Amino acid sequence: MQPALHLTTKVLPGNKIEIEIPESEIGDTVDVFVVLPEKNKPQKRSVLELIEESRSRHACRSAEDIDRQLREERESWDS
Repeated sequence: MQPALHLTTKVLPGNKIEIEIPESEIGDTVDVFVVLPEKNKPQKRSVLELIEESRSRHACRSAEDIDRQLREERESWDS
């Protein structure tokens, strides 16, 4: 079985990486595999989905309830 070495390194400026292999000699040929991390792609949602999500979180509130809350908040500013 071929020996393998697993290293983790950071990408340097210029999108370069540097690795140090102590077990090799100058002039040795090696195979290098680079595994990029998975990046979460932002989920694209339609405006209608966002509105529906907002409504589902506050489904029980009526216009009167919202008006009352806003009025109370405004009145608290004066006190």
